[in-house]
Order: sequence, then C-alpha cells, then structure tokens
Amino acid sequence: MASFSSLQISLISLVLLIILINLLRIKWISFHSNNKKNFPPSPRKLPIIGNFHQLGSSPNQSLQLLAQKHGPIMLLHFGSTPMLVASSAEVAREILKTHDLSFSSRPSLTIPNILLYGCKDVAFAPYGEYWRQLKSTVVVHLLSSTRVRSFQQVREKEISRMISMLEDSHGSLVDIGSLLISLTNNIICRVAVGRAYDGSKLTDILCRLLHMFTVFSVGSYIPWLKWVDRVSGLEGKAKKVAQEFDEFIEDIIEEHLNNKKSANEVQDLVDILLDVQRDNTIDFNFHRDTLKAVILNMFLAGTDTTYTSLQWTIAELIKHPRVMKKLQKEATEIAKGRSMIVEEDLEKMEYLKAVIKESLRLHPPVPLLVPRISTQDVKLKGYDIPKGTQVIINAWAIGRDPDIWKQESEDFMPERFFKSLIDYNGVNFEWLPFGGGRRKCSGIQFGVVIMELALANLVYKFDLTLPNGAKREDLDMSEEFGIVLHMKSSPKVMATPRATY
Repeated sequence: MASFSSLQISLISLVLLIILINLLRIKWISFHSNNKKNFPPSPRKLPIIGNFHQLGSSPNQSLQLLAQKHGPIMLLHFGSTPMLVASSAEVAREILKTHDLSFSSRPSLTIPNILLYGCKDVAFAPYGEYWRQLKSTVVVHLLSSTRVRSFQQVREKEISRMISMLEDSHGSLVDIGSLLISLTNNIICRVAVGRAYDGSKLTDILCRLLHMFTVFSVGSYIPWLKWVDRVSGLEGKAKKVAQEFDEFIEDIIEEHLNNKKSANEVQDLVDILLDVQRDNTIDFNFHRDTLKAVILNMFLAGTDTTYTSLQWTIAELIKHPRVMKKLQKEATEIAKGRSMIVEEDLEKMEYLKAVIKESLRLHPPVPLLVPRISTQDVKLKGYDIPKGTQVIINAWAIGRDPDIWKQESEDFMPERFFKSLIDYNGVNFEWLPFGGGRRKCSGIQFGVVIMELALANLVYKFDLTLPNGAKREDLDMSEEFGIVLHMKSSPKVMATPRATY
C-alpha cells in the first residue's frame, strides 16, 4: 500500500487549509453582504419550519393579521424558502406591473409537477418561450371572444336544464352547491370534450385532483426532507389520481381521432387542439402531454372557480334581500316576460355585473394568487428582494382593505361597483379576483359569462330563501381554505317560482 511522505501530507494540509479559509471568507462576505441589504420586515421564524406555524387553517386571514402588524410587504420563510407576501394594492401594482417581468415565473413545486405533466400547462409553466407560445395558442384558439361566443347555445341549454330541475323540485330543499357543480361540469365537459359525462366518476377525479393542490408538500419547501413526501404516500396519491385523469383524457383523445367532426359541426376544445397539433402552425412542439395539461387546466379552473363564485354570490344575495329584490327587478325588466334571459341581455344588466364584482371582491376564487418567483434581484418599495424569492399576493386581504374600500369594507354593497370603471382586465390592483400582469387568468371571459347568465336566470325565475323560517343572519358564511376558497357548508335553499310573466 502506498504511503504519503511528510511533504505530501504538508501539501494536502495546505490545500485543505486554503479551501477552509475560502469557505469561511465566502460565508463572511455573504453574511456582511446580507447585513447591508434592506430586506422587508419579517415575523420571527422557527428552525426548519420557518413561519409555517403562523399560517393556521385560514392562511389568507392569518397573513392579513400579520400584515396589519408588520406592513403590507413582508418576507416570510416557508421552510427554507423565502416568501414575499404582498397585502396592499400599491405593492401588488409594483409586482404585477412595474416589475412584472421579474416576477412572471412560477416556482417548481412537487404536486403541480406530478399532476400537470411536468407543468406543461398555462397556469404553472415557468416563464419563457414555451409558456409564451402556449398562452398565445390558448388565447387565440380556445379563449378568443369569437370562440367563447360559439359556445353560447351550450351555456343556455345547460342553464335551461338547471332551471327545469329546480322547477321540478316543487319547492323542496335544494343543495345549491351540488346544483352549481353539475351545471359547470356539464358546460365544461360539452365545451372541452363534446358531451356531458356521468358526473360521478369525473367529479370524483377532479375533486381529488384539486385536493392534492391543497396538501402540504414538505419537499417543495424543505428540499432535504423531500423523502418525507414519498414515505408519507403523498407522491403516490398524486401519481395515482394523475394516472386516472390521464386514462380518462386519453380515451377522449382517441375517440376524437377516430370520429372526426364534419365541417358544419361545432368543434369542442379537444378538436381544436388536435387541429393545432396536426397543422403545426405554431413555433413550438405541441406534444400530447401539452394538450392534456391544457384540458386539465380547463376542467380545474373552469369548474371549481366558477361554481364556487356563484355559490358565494347566491349566499350573499340570500343574506341581503334588499340586493336580491333589486337584482330581480332588473332581471324582470330586461326579460320583458320571456321565458329566459339570454346572453345578448347581459350587457344591459349593470346591477348584475355590480353584484358579481362585489361578491368577487369579498370572496376571490383564488384568495392567495398562484405563487410567483423572482428571476432576478429586485428593488421593491425600497427593499431588496433576492433572486429565487417566491411571491404571494393576498387578493383576499386587498379586497377587504379599509384604506381602499372606505365605506364598510367588510359589507356586501354592490352599489360601490355600479357604473364603476373597475373591470376584469387586471389593471385595477385594488381588485384582483383573477390576478394581473402577464400571468393573469386567461379564461376570465369564459367564466364570467357563465356566472352572469346563470345568476340572472336563477333570480329571474325563483325566489331563493332559507328553509323552515331560518334567519338569513344564521347562514354559515365560513370559509374552507384551499387553492380555491370554498364555502365550508353548502347552503340548502328553497327555490320558489316567481310570477314573472
């Protein structure tokens, strides 16, 4: 066995000493460099978990309370991940407009990567040429005004079917949440894949997919504990439900490939995406995983946010009969005795639009906008934000900020939006139900028209009240936090036909 001479040992010792000195030097420079930086205020954190213990069961509310103490821009740590939290319109404007390019990417998270085919979708794909090309394709081919209008008959037919179901209930109790889930699922299914499905299987898959987005993944925030996600079974559950959806959508795609529509038939979204893929008219590889990820986006975003927003709005109307009567009056005047309000009527229903906007202010579907990540060092409101910092915008807190909404900010008052210039374009940073900047929701127009048409016809055709003389003050408005903000208890209502014509 070879032995080291004293000279060799001395040289090795010298090299190790130099390496140690350099490591200490780098650590010293980093420490003093960070001390010179002006970071946002931070609540005290714990070892390993950081500030996770301060989130509680309702992070949107917990973060609002922390912001009231530490300010509208805070730097928290979720595990080892730095997390900037914005809780005011002014800070949101800086992130979504002034520094939008620096904050337009998405962090790499375990569960979205598993569920969304490696984040090949529009919502979670990192910012770059792939995402730009994909968003352009989706907006032009799937979500343009012309394309949204082409599905008018689908929306009107499904809403008419819902109205008939309520009429057949003859005043018995109706679970409004289940009714709205069925409505939105049927619309999205017919638009996306060409026909409605027996809702039980698909609804179950979608519910489990959505639930996976709310489950805490240790490895996403504490990388050296990534193994915990495997041992706990989290990764296994995510892969199982992802495989179930993949098998479902694969059957749909094969069905479309084998049964091509004639030229005079209305194309669904799968038809359109297959045409895009076949014609190769875009500048990036539109693989099948991309197609499936886009369709999954449509199902998740199109159903859950839409039905939840409608549910919150109906609950607010029941709690505020003055607003309900005023909206019913507008609907009756617009309908002029016809059996149904149609989409062409909606532009004239200003109070309807104000009611929905006010409900979205108090109950934004995604209370903490989908996280972003800084791709470079940024100076934000005088603070240093390092590259790699994740960003959360608390849209829920901004929508209730008394400095902005000065007149009873917690109260449901649609009049504040009546004839207002605030719109869904994402440039009104005091009102961000669908985000803003480059990453704002692309399907706003598609979802809003469903909400407007369904709500207009529900209040036109029915008086919606609580059963057994229950007081409207007793209606449970508790939140169940998730990536989408649900009502904890779906209201049971009596739907009594109105003498409208």
